[in-house]
Amino acid sequence: MLAQLITSFIASVGFGIIFNAPRRSLLQCGIAGMLGWMVYVLLYTHINPIAATLIATFIVGGISQIFARVYKTPIIIFSVAGVIPLVPGGLAYNSMRNFVENDYAAATALAAQAAMLSGSIALGLVLSEVFNQMIRRAAR
Repeated sequence: MLAQLITSFIASVGFGIIFNAPRRSLLQCGIAGMLGWMVYVLLYTHINPIAATLIATFIVGGISQIFARVYKTPIIIFSVAGVIPLVPGGLAYNSMRNFVENDYAAATALAAQAAMLSGSIALGLVLSEVFNQMIRRAAR
């Protein structure tokens, strides 16, 4: 588990570097990605992977909003780098490989799973923003 946390931290920081995130925000990008992956790994064995991804992305969105306020930086820097470990790149690759190998049944199943995981990432980010706005309105 520790190796996975370190790897997810490095992946998130690396993605932040590639997309020119401010140097002072790279640590927070790594923390967001590591926290999201930790939540996913802890939930993956107990619930559906799609629900685990949704919850992990919701957490990434929430921590990204906190970091954005504290460090006065746009939220997208933290949220995009934070979801990178959750992106189903391996599933998408295997789906395309199966299409090329004419194994359409396996390719379609993998593509559907990758699409559902991608959708849960998008939904998790949207839900965290909605939740944040509800809290802000209630605090007024």
